[in-house]
Amino acid sequence: MARIKLSFPDEVFTFSTEMPVRITDINGANHLGNDALISMLSEARAQFLVSHGIQEADRDGTGIIVTDLATMYQSESFFPELLTFEVGLMDFNRYGGDFVFRVSKSASGQPVALAKYGFVFFNYLRKQVVPIPEDFRARFA
Repeated sequence: MARIKLSFPDEVFTFSTEMPVRITDINGANHLGNDALISMLSEARAQFLVSHGIQEADRDGTGIIVTDLATMYQSESFFPELLTFEVGLMDFNRYGGDFVFRVSKSASGQPVALAKYGFVFFNYLRKQVVPIPEDFRARFA
């Protein structure tokens, strides 16, 4: 199987936050587990949206749903390192686009991971994909 190779332009990253690697994030190999990293990516995405005044789900039942995920691990991370999560948006289509992430060690800048996940807007009440809300498109696309 071909290896995933991710690369993003620097200017796509418009938000940054830091999170510590918790002891509960460590796996059997004694480093940050992939499941914990994915949870941290979701937290970074939520912080990005909140920083722009956007809630995960709207009153009409419309929210964001993740459609796919790709992660390229670059180095190990350990408890209690502080990680920097840079977040951006790109590759918009009618229904969504991609959240992109660059994760590095805050102290040294050493890359830890690159990731992206596709998303679409989804109306949870109607159980269907819906077009990107115009205010979201105007702000980011």
